[in-house]
Amino acid sequence: MTEGVSALPSTALPPAIAEVYERFAAYGPFADQAAVMAHVPPALDHLYRMLMELKARRAVPWRYIELGIVVVSKLNACSYCVASHSPVLQIEGLPAAAIAQLPNGDHPDLDDVDRLVIEYATLVTQNAGRIRDGVFERLRLHFSEAQIVELTLRIALAGFFNRFNDALRIDDGIAAARLNDLPLNPATTETSHD
Repeated sequence: MTEGVSALPSTALPPAIAEVYERFAAYGPFADQAAVMAHVPPALDHLYRMLMELKARRAVPWRYIELGIVVVSKLNACSYCVASHSPVLQIEGLPAAAIAQLPNGDHPDLDDVDRLVIEYATLVTQNAGRIRDGVFERLRLHFSEAQIVELTLRIALAGFFNRFNDALRIDDGIAAARLNDLPLNPATTETSHD
């Protein structure tokens, strides 16, 4: 898991926050992250509860949320996050070959909205202060303003979690195995839909 900060069990927390810890640990492969975040119970409670609530309400199509997360995680070279979210993006209909090429948006299985989300996630991550009106005009063709705000929130939070996980050396031990199962090298990836 981590050598930097000790892991805390959910039993170290008040019952209501322990319940959030357990739900989030089961939400994805995030048990090690929850065990470290438990050192700051209000952060664990509020961040994880918010993420689960946003997922449950599905105000933004989940494909675009996961696409944004994977793009940001690849740009930030967070293998834990790429490994945790790439399989979800496959479930949302993006083939492994397209995921392997991200943040490159040239894969034929990516549509115009996918490419716009990739462009936006890249801008938010690398050049947030220089996003031009034209980007927002194109976003408004596909998303409501509330959806644009939520998409931006999820992209920015992905960057936070990338840094949090890497700085605290959080890895549940399966990230490397998952990365080995995903064809992340476009040069060796086939473009089949299997």
